[in-house]
Amino acid sequence: MKRHALLFASALALAACTAASDPATDVTEATPAEMATSEALPQLEFEKFTLDNGLDVILHVDKSDPIVAINLAAHVGSARELTGKTGFAHLFEHLLFLDSENLGYGGLDLMNTRIGGEGTNGFTTTDMTQYFQAVPADALEKVIWAEADKLGWFINTVNQNVIDREKQVVKNEKRQRVDNQPYGHNFYVIGKAIYPEGHPYHHTVIGSLEDLENATLQDTKDFFAKWYTPQNVTVTITGDFDPAEARSLVEKYFGEIPAGETQPERTVENPTLTETISLLHEDNFAKLPRLTMVWPTVPEYHPDSYALSVLMTYLTEGKRAPFNEVLIDEEQLTTGVSGFTYEKELAGEVYLSLSPKAGEDIDDLVPAIATAFARFEENGIPEEALDRIKTVAEVSVYDEVQSALGKAIALAEYNLFRDDPGYLDDDIAALRAVTADNVMDVYNRYIKDKPYVATSFVPKGSPELGLEGAEIAEVVEEVVVQGAEADVPYDPDARVFEPTPSAFDRTVEPPFGEAYTLPVPSIWTTEAANGLEIVGIQSDEVPLIEFSIDFDAGKNRATSDKPGVAAMMGDLLMKGAGDLDTAGFEEALGNLGSSVSVSTGNRFTTIRGKTLARNLDATVALIDDMINAPAFDEAEFETLREQYAQGAVAAQANPNFLASQAEARLTYPAESALSVAGSGSEDQIRAVTLDDLKAFHTNYMDVSTATLNIVGDYEEADILSVFGGIDDPVEGDLTPKPRPAMAPVDETVIYFHDVPEAKQSVIRMARPAVTSTDPDYPILDALNFPLGGIYTSKLMTELRVNKGYTYGIGSGAAADKDTGSFVVRTSVRTNATKESLELIRDIVADHGRTMTEAELSEMQESLMRGQALETETLGDKLGLVQDISRNDLPADIKARRMARVQGMTLDDAVRVSEAHIRPDAMRIIVVGDAASQKARLEELGYEVVDLN
Repeated sequence: MKRHALLFASALALAACTAASDPATDVTEATPAEMATSEALPQLEFEKFTLDNGLDVILHVDKSDPIVAINLAAHVGSARELTGKTGFAHLFEHLLFLDSENLGYGGLDLMNTRIGGEGTNGFTTTDMTQYFQAVPADALEKVIWAEADKLGWFINTVNQNVIDREKQVVKNEKRQRVDNQPYGHNFYVIGKAIYPEGHPYHHTVIGSLEDLENATLQDTKDFFAKWYTPQNVTVTITGDFDPAEARSLVEKYFGEIPAGETQPERTVENPTLTETISLLHEDNFAKLPRLTMVWPTVPEYHPDSYALSVLMTYLTEGKRAPFNEVLIDEEQLTTGVSGFTYEKELAGEVYLSLSPKAGEDIDDLVPAIATAFARFEENGIPEEALDRIKTVAEVSVYDEVQSALGKAIALAEYNLFRDDPGYLDDDIAALRAVTADNVMDVYNRYIKDKPYVATSFVPKGSPELGLEGAEIAEVVEEVVVQGAEADVPYDPDARVFEPTPSAFDRTVEPPFGEAYTLPVPSIWTTEAANGLEIVGIQSDEVPLIEFSIDFDAGKNRATSDKPGVAAMMGDLLMKGAGDLDTAGFEEALGNLGSSVSVSTGNRFTTIRGKTLARNLDATVALIDDMINAPAFDEAEFETLREQYAQGAVAAQANPNFLASQAEARLTYPAESALSVAGSGSEDQIRAVTLDDLKAFHTNYMDVSTATLNIVGDYEEADILSVFGGIDDPVEGDLTPKPRPAMAPVDETVIYFHDVPEAKQSVIRMARPAVTSTDPDYPILDALNFPLGGIYTSKLMTELRVNKGYTYGIGSGAAADKDTGSFVVRTSVRTNATKESLELIRDIVADHGRTMTEAELSEMQESLMRGQALETETLGDKLGLVQDISRNDLPADIKARRMARVQGMTLDDAVRVSEAHIRPDAMRIIVVGDAASQKARLEELGYEVVDLN
């Protein structure tokens, strides 16, 4: 992947693969499950046409926001790679973003930033690669020009130095996602075991470091010529545009790209296992053993894939799931079980994964796993459970079609694999048709008594915790050598290539189109009869409502000896309420197609919900019981406490958590719960009692001091009636509790936490800064935009693009009404730890002080234009009202902040930078391999403190 997140990997297709019931149900006669989905699902109306060169083009118009999204999807992934060239499809994805003849080196990202886009991005899977961006509507022609330049005017700009530089980025991605993570090699081991040598899925998408290192310029040219041809690509445009204009522009910019050779359809035999394969790996990062069991099944869209998805959901999700009943509640052997299907174009698998408790043997899980399967065999899946699974999945389709970008990716994916952008209806129909007999049938044919692959990943030095008789898995571990990866020089201005001919001058960037009107959501505020403050936005684009209720019951209310009380209380609220036990509560929500969750931050405990508009009353009635009549069941509490305790053990394997742990301890005074990361140590969690949670609830979960943030399809009067009717619990200690001030940072000190043999160093840099209500906050936030807030930032350009030290780096002004800080975060390859810190220091020291008028103007223009994309989805809108209510901000805060940014001067940039962006006074935390790096960091001239 080009960016930091696995984004939209099968966006709507997966959601649509779990849908059900008939939208024509008579509401007056309907069951709760039928009522939840009685609205017609959104229709993705589209126009599809094919250019003479074979390029498929899909257009979908949605004028709800002034946004245009474009997606270029190539029917090629890691399954098309050759032996010895693994990871190349993904490496190629990275390369395709870097350059093209008419945009220039880095031109695609620079243009997207300049015109107010949300960033260009992409992902690679086993079977496809997608590239996408979303921009304000008046940039339609610009993005069509740019995406066409990638497909038709790219390959001549590539040379071996460009490839060698990007190899370092991809290798850092592998280190970050795989090599430096607990259980990171699991998919690698499983793929090699299930799929024979030469099978397209024998290797992982990321590939091997050795193969990546061997990638050549000729490999790139051959790959491009074979797979990046118009007849192997789909271009999708969604959003606010005129379809006739879009079609004309696509024909103009893509039409003269020559067709390539058509590649034959692939056929491979589905893998079969003749015997169970058991493999063991001693994991350098794992603190808990983990067992994963994998059965080969069927490809995506196969008729059996829908029943398999239902099966794995039923077996592992929810209180009444057989595996949760047996392994968590009855046998108490584990604190969590996950099960899922992983279907690809040519084959698929089902996964079952679980961990025994710290220090316990995986073998002890085996009899209970057999018991759970036997329970399912005896009882099957109840019809009401089948309906709920379908209902929840079908409602989730609305989420996937809220954004123009999500629709573009989904339409393209259906076109690639089904040759039908409108396959959504068939996808949903196939899930609706699943019966209980189908679910039992696929269990019998693919899982019961069938051979499987079992992997035992155990803490290093504890092989005895793995399955008895397991063989050692073959895992290639990188040996980190100082100075092994030299910088690769590259001057894009000196690149030489033969220009690709065109019928017109493509070097000229197209102008903006017709101006759009910037959306300004109307925000209303009021107070309900029960004292509940309300901040909301109305939107009828989809029949959904999203909301959150913030209670002044955050972690700051807990004590340093029991810092997990607030979070544990919040989670226990989901374990039964009113007359319903845990299972009954889950089922009541599922019948409505609603989702409710509870989260706890430093300031608030938040109940967040999402529901179809028609089911708001019933959903809020359940929340009323959560607030006023939680079950606080003793057995559920014991289970929850054990989950938290095991999670605390597992967290010590995560380098990022170790950095957060150090950050909390160094930032806040020891007597504050905020000085402890997460919910505390295993001992601190085990010290918490049920009475502690009850007392916390009584004292702080008070509606009269809470705030409701709500967006979606509703009437204000209905919201006042429904939420205003929530009872107010007995009042407790409602005295506001100020949060402790952050520790001052007067000079730079490095704090080092040793993780032997770490493949990367996690770096956190921070210092206190302004609050969100300070007049300088918008200026600091704006200054960070070109420093570390976007892909084209100075930090990303130097550390990732130019040096290859990291997969990603970011900085930010994190603030609320009470506290604020300026932070820099990254993970870098181990042997570049010192060099990375030096480079960050120099970039940060210079930023803001030397800004030019041209740079200031470009930053202001980008931020102004980018507002078009900031309130597209309900989630975006909810984020805005939360910012307003949580920080006591005026309803027009977006406009006020933007006015402050548009009015800032170079003097403001210097003043704010010198006050808050200070490398000479930052707390630096490094989590990495001390044996090779700690002494090197001492050469920087800062004090280096050993955290271990």
